[in-house]
Amino acid sequence: MGNRNLTITTQKFSLYIMAGGGVITILGIVMQALNGIVSAFAKRSIYDLPILLIIIGLVVVVYGFTQIRRSNRFGGETVFSNRAISKFMTNYAIFISLFALIVVICIIEPRFLQIRVILDIFTISSTRLIIATGICFSLLIAGTDLSAGRMVGLSAVISTSMLQVPEYANRFWPNLPALPVFLPIIIAVVACMLFGSLNGFLVAKFEMHPFIATLGVSVMVYGACSLYFDTKYNHSQPIGGVRPDFAAIGQTKVLTFTDAAGKEVFPGISVLIFIALGVAILMWFLLNKTTFGKNVYAIGGNREAAIVSGVNVFKTIVIIFILGSVTFGVGGVLEASRTAGATNNYGLGYELDAIAACVVGGVSLMGGIGKISGVVSGVLLFSTIQYGLQFINVSPMWQQVIKGVIIVVAVAIDMTKYRSK
Repeated sequence: MGNRNLTITTQKFSLYIMAGGGVITILGIVMQALNGIVSAFAKRSIYDLPILLIIIGLVVVVYGFTQIRRSNRFGGETVFSNRAISKFMTNYAIFISLFALIVVICIIEPRFLQIRVILDIFTISSTRLIIATGICFSLLIAGTDLSAGRMVGLSAVISTSMLQVPEYANRFWPNLPALPVFLPIIIAVVACMLFGSLNGFLVAKFEMHPFIATLGVSVMVYGACSLYFDTKYNHSQPIGGVRPDFAAIGQTKVLTFTDAAGKEVFPGISVLIFIALGVAILMWFLLNKTTFGKNVYAIGGNREAAIVSGVNVFKTIVIIFILGSVTFGVGGVLEASRTAGATNNYGLGYELDAIAACVVGGVSLMGGIGKISGVVSGVLLFSTIQYGLQFINVSPMWQQVIKGVIIVVAVAIDMTKYRSK
């Protein structure tokens, strides 16, 4: 009795998913229509909860529809059993726990349910996602890249130092003429690529463990950035007074709507979100639709077998770290433009957040397992937790403790899954 399995077709299961999404959508529509009554009954404002439910419901419906189309092509069955449930809980335990924590945050502070807050989280997550997609590739070959955060800082300092307004009192380069905005950005990214090439060379040529190689390069990057930051004109002062055309890259919003009275109806969507989405799609394409992506998985799954199969391991590893450095450079530029400034400490700890988000999203530290979609969900979940803890005024010290617990638990679950296989 206890081992009896329930088996249904994937198509029918997908229909159930669509039905569930439809119920959530209808619930959101009803709550929106009866917003005043629901708020009065709950004795507090529900803010944008109905709209969020509608969006979530529609996403679930679309997901169910795509699964139906997939089942029509490939067929398949969904099995419900104690073993299947146990496997599901093991694979998604960290997601379930973090989602429960988000629910608790929403209960403590209902203002967290505002569309504006969600868009702020997406904006903050944008640069983190770009960085995480770069680290994802090194994790897929059972490596890592600890120089990511310092490259973010290097890119931010180089780009802002050359893109200040002429009238700024403490210009980094007082006699530097106005440059096209793209030129310092390219210089910043190329500088990161040089260090990324060094990472790849050390790992591929000398078979140095990526942890040690990238740790050493991280120290080198920080030292070089600090030397550049401490020029005779700047003296390690925070860089400010950035040009409006540079700041616009990270601060521009689209689809902002106001009513006839000039009151803001919709706060708008940051262009950073679209840039991050574009980078994620590009990385997905590289990983899933190119020979390079197949080689990455092959090296991570079994390096010796990949060599026997004719994979150019040296070339692939070098490209992985150069590609990662490009994402770190782009992330640093966008972060500097978003905040309209930079210091040599920009990006501190970003690599740890990115690694944690990747692991939470299902990228295995053992290599060979992981998807860009998982990285996206991991970054969003991790950023939501961080933002939410700040939103309810949790002490920064406790935030670090909670972040550490999340990382340890995510790695423990990953190791459990690896041992079970």
